[in-house]
Amino acid sequence: MCGIVGIFAKDETGKLNFSKLNNSVESLHYRGPDSKGIYIDKNIGLGHTRLSIIDTSNAANQPFTSPDKRYTLVFNGEIYNYKSLKKVLENRGYSFKTSSDTEVLLYHLIEFGEAGINDLNGFFGFAFYDKETQETIVARDRFGIKPLHLYEDEHQLIFASEMKAIFEFNITKKINLSSLQLYFKFNYIPQPLSILENCKKLQPGEILKWKDGKSKTKKYYTLAYTPGRYLFTDYNKAQRKLRELLEESVSNRLVSDVPIGAFLSGGIDSSVITALASKHTQNLNTFSIGYKDEPLFDETKYARLVAEKYKTNHTVFELKNDDLYHQLHQVLEYTDEPFADSSGLAVNILSMYTRKKSTVALSGDGADEIFSGYNKHMAEFLVRENSFKSKLVSAGRPLWKVLPKSRNSKIGNLNRQLLRYADGLKKGNSERYWDWAGILKDQQAADFIKKVNPIQFKEDKKNILSPSLSGSDFNGVLFQDVNQVLVSDMLTKVDLNSMNNSLEVRVPFLDHNVVEFAFQIPEEFKIQKGIKKKILQETFKNDLPEELFKRPKHGFEVPLLKWFRGDFENEIKSNYLNKDFIIEQNLFNWQNISDLIKKLHSKNPEDSAASIWAFIVFQHWWKKWYC
Repeated sequence: MCGIVGIFAKDETGKLNFSKLNNSVESLHYRGPDSKGIYIDKNIGLGHTRLSIIDTSNAANQPFTSPDKRYTLVFNGEIYNYKSLKKVLENRGYSFKTSSDTEVLLYHLIEFGEAGINDLNGFFGFAFYDKETQETIVARDRFGIKPLHLYEDEHQLIFASEMKAIFEFNITKKINLSSLQLYFKFNYIPQPLSILENCKKLQPGEILKWKDGKSKTKKYYTLAYTPGRYLFTDYNKAQRKLRELLEESVSNRLVSDVPIGAFLSGGIDSSVITALASKHTQNLNTFSIGYKDEPLFDETKYARLVAEKYKTNHTVFELKNDDLYHQLHQVLEYTDEPFADSSGLAVNILSMYTRKKSTVALSGDGADEIFSGYNKHMAEFLVRENSFKSKLVSAGRPLWKVLPKSRNSKIGNLNRQLLRYADGLKKGNSERYWDWAGILKDQQAADFIKKVNPIQFKEDKKNILSPSLSGSDFNGVLFQDVNQVLVSDMLTKVDLNSMNNSLEVRVPFLDHNVVEFAFQIPEEFKIQKGIKKKILQETFKNDLPEELFKRPKHGFEVPLLKWFRGDFENEIKSNYLNKDFIIEQNLFNWQNISDLIKKLHSKNPEDSAASIWAFIVFQHWWKKWYC
């Protein structure tokens, strides 16, 4: 795993930024601490910082240039099928000086061009430069596992694995007000949008072609999904196919020349990955976090059951809330675009400790989105079924409205969820999804901001929401999750917090063969009354301890409310939400922020702590990266 950066100069002013290329690469040092390099030719500059995984020799360092000096590649990611691709190339006369997937990717692109990207099984962001034609192809993997940020003005186009690498250049910064409103709604910014007007993300499955001072983007991959049309309609055959695909995916992701392990939370997803990986790796290193102060969220006893069954070399990191709290400032420091999913604090700590024993870790991410694993999925299912529970919750709405609501207590969180459910019953599929995916309603998010852009917000909302939501097929909800929540929240969280610790995280559930299979089976294979991820659970029920299937799923909640009412309160008031600073900043409505702070300290805090955290992240970003 690595970090990449590149700059395409449109004029002499753009070329002046070539002098900043080395600093830009250095800003990504923790993504690749093993080596770094830059390449400059005419109007293009490329940079790379390397975390050595496959072929750790210096011969595989990047930028990687062909022997004839015509082609150059910078590449962040892994190509799992590189050995089979290499055989094809050898049969066509290519010889190799390394055993790396980087060299294979370079020659594969030389031989097959952009059409060859569809042959790749892996995750990646790369730039491939042809010196003779002066054309560059920049590409991102199918589901956006690896990030690629873009900035463009009249002088240059810049791409990078992280925004901080772009900030090293001379660029113009202007807040995108629609993105800011979306940020406060979701606590993340849906891709391809960015917090800055002249920035965006290259979308999953997309390439950017640069030639003659102009850029053009196009999709090379779109997840095939046709509502109501399924390739697998026999449940037993579908189960066998799922096992086959996951076994192959996990096996492919165990290829490494450095120590490899697995996150093991005690949930179904990570346990399935551990079970399959253990068939190929004796004494697999597995890692869990225990929460001493939050027993409701502590699943280490279930993780230990799986570890014992498969005789893994299991490590539990026992954390207190203070441990999380002490990581708070570190996470703020390296967050170079506002992103306020607070569970990233836990991912950061897990990655930090895991890196002491492994350079690569397998993760269960993606299963919830493609197989229907969230509580919101069951809620949506019940709404569409017009169930008795829905009618009962709707009738109780006046009660849910007045009862105290909070994420940080079991009863308060239940009341919060019941009210959201009751409100969602009155809406259409798309609007209900939009509200349930967010922390705040659209107007609540807008009220924080002095000057909003309602026309652009409406257009962005339209572009973010998929037409698949309007139909009756439940897979349309999961399709939206893959294209919004997975890439903009979950994968961003994992990449941000793992790469800060120089740890590569691989996600077997997001092998494109597995994802495509998931959208070729009917909804009843995934979700039924009382059961989520049905096919995943029933396919692997004999592989895992039965205790894992007899308990509710608990999403971890960082104790923000406790912190913001206690140890962190003074810092919030003096540093982040100081009245004088807010007024001078001239971006937010002080009265609405004041009301939010009062709500935080009330008996009915609702989601105020999550919104306070969003403000803290944004204000820290503003001071460190924007001003």
